[in-house]
Amino acid sequence: MKKIAILGSGEGNIFEAIVNYFAEENRKGKVEIFCLSDDYNSEILNKAKKMNISYKYLPFEENSNYFATQNFDLIILDYYSKDLTANVLELGRFINIHPSLLPAFKGKDAISRAFEAGVKVSGVTIHTMTNQIDGGKILAQFPVLIGNATHFDEFQAEIHKLERLITPIVIDKILEDKVFDFSDLISTSSCGGNCGGCGNCS
Repeated sequence: MKKIAILGSGEGNIFEAIVNYFAEENRKGKVEIFCLSDDYNSEILNKAKKMNISYKYLPFEENSNYFATQNFDLIILDYYSKDLTANVLELGRFINIHPSLLPAFKGKDAISRAFEAGVKVSGVTIHTMTNQIDGGKILAQFPVLIGNATHFDEFQAEIHKLERLITPIVIDKILEDKVFDFSDLISTSSCGGNCGGCGNCS
């Protein structure tokens, strides 16, 4: 059984998607999931409690000591509010989900900056973490098309929907030492028609 941690500060929507994915009958017992947050009152910790997932309030300044004593196969960031230091990143295999097609729109507010720039294709990137902002090796990307009549709220919702859909599949592939491919997402479930891959796009 693989041991993974989700480190987040906010609503924990990606965390919830990961838990639900590995709770499916054909994946039960495949991973042991831990939930970590630097915010004692965060929604991600509340979700972990409700979903009977092991959780821990982990103040930012305690990251180094904590991860030095753990042996996680993978640590996934779910909208974590702070930048992890280089000495912490050396203590595990950290990956991040970024709401743009890197290397475009690195950093904060990527969704709004991409929309305001008028790009016609954006998307989601999952990458290994380094001490450079949104640096590291790109592990997976998937596009979201932006039509001329697309409103910002619609675009933002599609990005977040894709994050929840793609992340568990990519984690599964990483833990099996396999490489994510577009067909892995298309064959798993529909992305809603805006990713450019399922055949439902106009």
